Amino acid sequence: MTKILAITNQKGGVGKTTTTVNLAASLAAAKQRVLLIDLDPQGNATMGSGVDKRDLQASVYDVLLGSKTVAEARVHSEAGKYDMLAANRDLAGAEIELVDVPHRETRLRDAVHAVASEYDYVLIDCPPALNLLTLNGLCAARSVMIPMQCEYYALEGLSDLVNTIRKVRANLNPDLEIEGLLRTMFDPRNTLAQQVSDQLQEHFGSKVYRTVIPRNVRLAEAPSYGVPALYHDKLSKGTQAYLALAGELLNNAAQPAA
Repeated sequence: MTKILAITNQKGGVGKTTTTVNLAASLAAAKQRVLLIDLDPQGNATMGSGVDKRDLQASVYDVLLGSKTVAEARVHSEAGKYDMLAANRDLAGAEIELVDVPHRETRLRDAVHAVASEYDYVLIDCPPALNLLTLNGLCAARSVMIPMQCEYYALEGLSDLVNTIRKVRANLNPDLEIEGLLRTMFDPRNTLAQQVSDQLQEHFGSKVYRTVIPRNVRLAEAPSYGVPALYHDKLSKGTQAYLALAGELLNNAAQPAA
C-alpha cells in the first residue's frame, strides 16, 4: 500500500523542507517510487529538487483548483530521481480561491487518489502554518512526520500540533496518525537539546525515530545547488542521517502489524 506522509510543523525553520527533499531522494535511491508534493507557496522544496519554480507549466495550484490532474501537472526531478508536484507563488492565492469551493479541505486527497498506486511513497511538504493548504496535506495523508528541534519552544509548539492532528482526525481524516517525531539540527554538545530529546523519548516512546539529523553544513548548502544533499556530498553526516531515516521507514513498513 502507498504510504502518504505529511511532513509538517506549525513552527518554521525546523528542517521540514530539508527533511522532505532529502528523505525523498534517499527513498528513491533505495529503489522506491516517490512523489514529492510541495504545498508551500515559497516553493523551497521545488527549487531544492532542481526544478525552477519560475518556469512551471503547471503546479500543485492547478491541481487544487481542478484545472489539472496530478498526472498532467507532475514533473520529474532529475536532481532527486523522484516525481514531484511543484509549487510557486501562485499557491498563495489558492486559499482565497478555495474558500467557497465544496470539499475544499479534501481537494488534494481526491487528486492524489488517482495516481497513488503508481508510487510507494508520497511525501507532502506542508507550509509552516495551520492553514487550508496544511489541512489539505493532513487530509490527503495517512500519517504525519513531525521534524523538530530539541529546544524549549519546540515542546510548546508540539502540543499545539498534536491537538491539531487530533481535531483533523476527529472531523476530516479518521485514518490520520502520527508516524513519528524527527529530531533535527541536533547538537549533542548542547545540554538543553539532550534534555528535550530525553523528554520526547519519555513521552512519545517508539514514536520518536531512532535516527537523529545533526546540524550539518552540507545539508544547508545543497539547496543552493538545486540538489538533495545525497548528490551534493554523499558522505556527509547529514546525508548519511537521511539515508538512515529512509532505512528506518522501510524497516518499519516491513514489520508485520501488531
